[in-house]
Amino acid sequence: MTLSVTIITKNAARTLERCLQSVAWADEIVVVDSNSTDRTAEICHQYAVRLINTLEWHGFGFQKNLALQAATGEWVLSIDADEWLTPDLIAEIKHQLAQSHHPAAFAMPRLSSFCGRNIHHSGWWPDYVVRLFIRTQARFSDDVVHEHLIANGEVRRLKNPIRHETMTDLDQALDKLNRYSTASAQSLYQRGRQANLWTALSHGLWAFIRTYFLRRGFLDGTEGFLLAITNAEGSYYRYVKLMQLHRQHQRKTTDLH
Repeated sequence: MTLSVTIITKNAARTLERCLQSVAWADEIVVVDSNSTDRTAEICHQYAVRLINTLEWHGFGFQKNLALQAATGEWVLSIDADEWLTPDLIAEIKHQLAQSHHPAAFAMPRLSSFCGRNIHHSGWWPDYVVRLFIRTQARFSDDVVHEHLIANGEVRRLKNPIRHETMTDLDQALDKLNRYSTASAQSLYQRGRQANLWTALSHGLWAFIRTYFLRRGFLDGTEGFLLAITNAEGSYYRYVKLMQLHRQHQRKTTDLH
């Protein structure tokens, strides 16, 4: 069974080398890069990666499907540039691929860190993600953000986690919050969703309560509280930006008349 690893990147030099080192044993590595201006391309060349450049960012789902179309292995492992495999997970994947009967895909638990701390609560653990699959039996949704794999068949779970470094400090968290809330608002707008100030406030408050209390984020210490606040802000700004998009459209419509 041959394995292709697919990765999408955009200025991912800070974490990419660790990611590539953990999958260097695969038969093929395909990276779809969106016009990075850092050392991303240089690092890819060091690891004999098949690099595909796209001038524009089309969203996570589109970019991951583009990488999938370029893969040639019987199996595909889709991994993000800020993720990496542990030796135990590598051994488990190799063991599963050596079996004679397979499901369409495998989901693996993901252990993520936030501001330097591994998060074991807050809704972040075990956070199963479907990443290993037979190439011809799955594709990614076309969502701009929060894309997911659509598998045509059974999905089984692996035991060992994939590691994930989400945000190393608050500056990075705020930058990601801004980018993701903008993309999410645009996606909601395209689907005809509406929002007002109460919508934004209620979603933000609920995001904090869900993360910190219902999902026991308080057990993750200071970082658990910071994560709950970040989730609340992300949800609040998503709907505020959606509200603004509708107001901008209304003003343009009024000006035309």
